[in-house]
Amino acid sequence: MSAPLAKSRSEAAYLREAKVVPGGSMRAAQWFKPHPPYAARGERCWVIDIDGRRILDCANNFFSLIHGHAFPPILEAVHSAMAGGTAFGLPTESEILLAEALAARNPRMEQTRFCNSGTEAVLSAVKGARAITGRERIAKFEGCYHGAYDWMEVSLDPAPVNWNDENGDPASVRCNAGAPESVLRETVVLPYDDAQRCADILRREGRSLAAIVVDPLASRAGTVPMSRETTAVLREACQRDGILLIADEVISFRLSFDGASRSFGLEPDLIATAKIIGGGLPIGAVSGSADLMSIFNHAEGKPKVSMGGTFSGNPLSMAAGLASLAHYSQSAIERLNGLGDRLRNKVRDGFSAAGVEASFTGMGSLFRLHLGSAHITGYRTAYASPEKAQLIRRIQFAMLDEGILLTPNCSGALSTPMTEAEVSLIADKLVAVVAREVAGHERVAVG
Repeated sequence: MSAPLAKSRSEAAYLREAKVVPGGSMRAAQWFKPHPPYAARGERCWVIDIDGRRILDCANNFFSLIHGHAFPPILEAVHSAMAGGTAFGLPTESEILLAEALAARNPRMEQTRFCNSGTEAVLSAVKGARAITGRERIAKFEGCYHGAYDWMEVSLDPAPVNWNDENGDPASVRCNAGAPESVLRETVVLPYDDAQRCADILRREGRSLAAIVVDPLASRAGTVPMSRETTAVLREACQRDGILLIADEVISFRLSFDGASRSFGLEPDLIATAKIIGGGLPIGAVSGSADLMSIFNHAEGKPKVSMGGTFSGNPLSMAAGLASLAHYSQSAIERLNGLGDRLRNKVRDGFSAAGVEASFTGMGSLFRLHLGSAHITGYRTAYASPEKAQLIRRIQFAMLDEGILLTPNCSGALSTPMTEAEVSLIADKLVAVVAREVAGHERVAVG
């Protein structure tokens, strides 16, 4: 009898973690059967796991690492800040510098308050909008993720059986067990890719809304750009009914020097950012005009909305974020977005040559795979049936076997250390894996 195969270090780590952590992982998005590889360290655009395998990282900690891993200017900035202490019960000049850097990139970010995650940033912006308008209800787009906040999780993952209400409009669907019924009543759900229906809903509900939350290149809505017709509807509704527009640029801020909104014709009142503005450390931010941001002003006593936390504005995140933005210049952005264009074109050409029915959406340095012939315009056309979702996960696993890490829905992002070589590697591997897995799936289905 042959001896049993020795466990990998990653498998052993997972079995240990499963004893002390529900599900064996801190985040569902980074877990898959039988277990994920456990990272040991990162080098530029590569991760080395605890078994010594090198993996090309297109997940980048869910799009937060614009400069990849162990970027020397960020490490130097953090080391320098850490030498002076990790956190204080007093402000530091570092928070001024990062707030000034954001204001210099975008005049609409005149003032900023920092927090520790994109979730906190969006929820603080929503609380601020409610206080400014005196209204309670908010609107968001179907299938779009804006963090772990009850109102923002409404209709995060509806299915065909429950995604319409009695009027044929997107229904407010509970995401998590225990979410109060009142949350559903207070959240209006908009269609991402139907400007006319979006306009009709906002005419009916607009006067009750404090805010509309929008990401114009929402990953879960297909990673397709929101149409100019829909963004025009948002501008009109906000002006007509006194609704505040909250731009969730937690991911999409990477698209241009001043963020995503102006490129889509949006004029947000409040902008929520995170991820790349923290250089790989925990961060979130709400920015806007001095007038609107005064809702958080505590200098004259209790503010209308309290916003703060033990580690908000901590000097390590501030230093890392400042270094990250300082090296994400206009030229760096243009180069990275150009690589993204070439990647999408190479993959699409490869699918066409291989006769594979699949599409590859995205913009700038962001991308996502979709299987089938459907034209992807939003959440519903991007929706994957359980069978198709399973095939997508198999493709993710197969890409990992090829040494490339994608997110669970086979989306990804480029980072500044990447070159044409990495773009070619990703494109070649993805086309080959998708062609092989789709063909295998079809053979099984026919059999």
